[in-house]
Amino acid sequence: MKFSFKTIVTHILVLGFFVVAALAYFYPVLQGKALYQSDIAQYKGMAQERNEFKETTGQESYWTNSAFGGMPTYQLGANYPHDYVKKLDRLIRFLPRPADYLFLYFIGFYILMLCMKVEYRLAILGALAFGFSTYLIIILGVGHNAKAHALGYIPMVLGGILLVFRKKYLAGFLLTAIAMALEISANHYQMTYYFMLLVLVLGLVYLVYAIKSQQLKHFLTSVGILVMAVVLGIATNATGLMATKEYADWSTRGKSDLTIDYQGNPKADVVGLDKEYITQYSYGITETFNLFVPRLFGGSNAEDLGKDSNTYEFLLQQGISPSTAMEFAEGLPLYWGDQPIVAGPAYLGAMVFFLFILGVFLVKGKRKWWLLGTAIVALVLSWGKNFDVITNFMIDYFPLYNKFRAVSSIQVLIELCVPILAILGLKAFVSSKKTTPSDKWKALKYTTYITVGLGVALFLIKGTFGFEGPNDGRFAQAYGEQIMAMIERDRMDVYVNDTIRSLVFVILTALALYLYYKGKITKTILSLGLGVLLILDLGGVAKRYVDKDDFVRQRAVDQPYQMTAVDKEILKDQSVFRVFDPQEGLNGARSSYFHKSLGGYHAAKPQKMQDLVEFHLYQNNLQVLNMLNVKYIVQQDEEGNRYPGLNPDANGNAWFVDSLRTVTTANEEILALNNLDTKTTAVVNTTSYPKLTRKVFQVDSTASISLVDHRPNFIEYRYNNPNSGFAVFSEMHYPRGWVATVDGRETPIIKVNYALRGMSLPAGQHTIKFKFAPEVVATGSKIALGSNILLGIVLLGGVITAFIRPKQKRKKD
Repeated sequence: MKFSFKTIVTHILVLGFFVVAALAYFYPVLQGKALYQSDIAQYKGMAQERNEFKETTGQESYWTNSAFGGMPTYQLGANYPHDYVKKLDRLIRFLPRPADYLFLYFIGFYILMLCMKVEYRLAILGALAFGFSTYLIIILGVGHNAKAHALGYIPMVLGGILLVFRKKYLAGFLLTAIAMALEISANHYQMTYYFMLLVLVLGLVYLVYAIKSQQLKHFLTSVGILVMAVVLGIATNATGLMATKEYADWSTRGKSDLTIDYQGNPKADVVGLDKEYITQYSYGITETFNLFVPRLFGGSNAEDLGKDSNTYEFLLQQGISPSTAMEFAEGLPLYWGDQPIVAGPAYLGAMVFFLFILGVFLVKGKRKWWLLGTAIVALVLSWGKNFDVITNFMIDYFPLYNKFRAVSSIQVLIELCVPILAILGLKAFVSSKKTTPSDKWKALKYTTYITVGLGVALFLIKGTFGFEGPNDGRFAQAYGEQIMAMIERDRMDVYVNDTIRSLVFVILTALALYLYYKGKITKTILSLGLGVLLILDLGGVAKRYVDKDDFVRQRAVDQPYQMTAVDKEILKDQSVFRVFDPQEGLNGARSSYFHKSLGGYHAAKPQKMQDLVEFHLYQNNLQVLNMLNVKYIVQQDEEGNRYPGLNPDANGNAWFVDSLRTVTTANEEILALNNLDTKTTAVVNTTSYPKLTRKVFQVDSTASISLVDHRPNFIEYRYNNPNSGFAVFSEMHYPRGWVATVDGRETPIIKVNYALRGMSLPAGQHTIKFKFAPEVVATGSKIALGSNILLGIVLLGGVITAFIRPKQKRKKD
């Protein structure tokens, strides 16, 4: 890349265009509105206590008591010392959300295209193809912000890698290190992991070519430079990574201590998630053609057809009011694939798909093979249980693959590789001197045959489908057989309409390339024409799933939950306790927004709480609710009115027990809660605490223990006990970070009742203080600071070198 004044001005204008495009697409943000995202609403519920504490005190708590009985905030927006990468990220994403993520998509892919020596007009086209890819827009609509964040930086990392292999060692090192730091900071390690699979394929292809061309030294040098860049980029995020690893081991993503299920049956020794959970969202093999025709399988579980639907007309004929019929028609369950819930298709764009096939014919060498290879690998892995030979191998033997669910998400690699190969194919068609006119004509002809033929074939085979989905039985019970028949007709209609739609875009794309090939239009006109087609195609489909109607007042996003009469009644109680809403269960963060809740919403729940729910709460073991200090259980009367049911038997914040029941395994520990009076007895696993030999304690009637102060990261108790004793606290036991002192002297915290804290206490009047001061934050921050300084020094050196070299070259000339 040559950085002349003209080039710099061009890139600035391009960035300005991306700003305008992002704001234009999400124009309601200019009206002060915000996109309502369901997952972000849940996140806000989980993070509310942490956020309020930060606003009030200016301190970072790193712990919240509002969800799952208590957990670290490492995945709930925690800020760490010396996190300069996050500050850089905020500078890049300066637009209002979600326009900031769309802008990030654009600039990330644009930088990648420049690194691949694609001229700016085609690079803009590629950026639009990537940014407006339907899946990338849909994840913004549902609130997968971290995923979008990570996907935005992946092209930059790839650009840095390719620069290094092009022998642009310093520039490649800097771009890789900085982009990798930003990528890790985005905090969606599943996307980063999938990108590493792409790098693995790329590396294997480059290795083969290096051996063939006898450039193994350059290959090894490049790998060494990239390893250093990646390590440096990762190290700048040391605190977050180390904290996440620590928490992950304690969560459902780690290894469970139990070897039995709640029925007492043996279960497999699984590290990570089980196969059924991992493959729940498996892409159907036939569903793959959604990449080419958007609503081949209906689109989403709530498709808006409005008055154009057969279902709407049918409801009117049945005497249903137009408003009711319209409400139903705006959320039709048209998706009939195998996945449980789908917010929309992973549509690549008919035009982009056409150019991708063109690229397969025209692009030569290693670039084609790593792009095509990655796309094929990602596609096969996205099939999950529908192609279980490969999936089971990956889960059983490939490192860390079993840590992530929703295997269909790996299609993000297709969303990346297909536009790259498409633009490289277009570049070869319009710019390459190495490609003969004969080769261009053959490629255009064969690409047209393949894509038009595929569209026609899909149109002709529509009669072989019944358009029946796996959930139709449930829908038929809810809506009736006649309405389901209309829904199936609507499914067929969108199948036909979208197939014809894709054919039209394919033909228009082929026509545009043909006119350019014949010299009827210039490259600029071709680029503009294809840009218009791309926006109409991808933008038109994306608007079906995220449009202006999804935007609401900013306040509705900032305060996603409204206080109800039940909440107000509970909040009259100023003591410290927990709330359990059985209707919300363990998978909702609404209660966490207002109260200290037993439930929550998180991709990695605390393993101990998950076990307590499965073994005891689902079995109505009230003693477990008591020991967790659940004072209010939200109930519902026969008329459907909700009210807070007071649990008079809740154990309170802390209590003395008169005996310890000792066990030696985790299985025995959790099963012992089946018939345990938690007010008088506690269960201890002596394998973990062999020095704890005393089992019986005298609890005097005058003994008391009371809560004095309760903050997310600090709890203080005072007690008076004429005898030495053992106290149980209704707080979740977390093995790292919590430090307890009795009158200033550190005292061990003992895990009791499978999930709670306990302590052996001396007789007399004393003060107990619990403080959460995680070592992982202190250690990680030191590593992050050193890594940021080193990266800054290298960056400064790179800038100086960039200015010195041109001057030296001019002197030589």
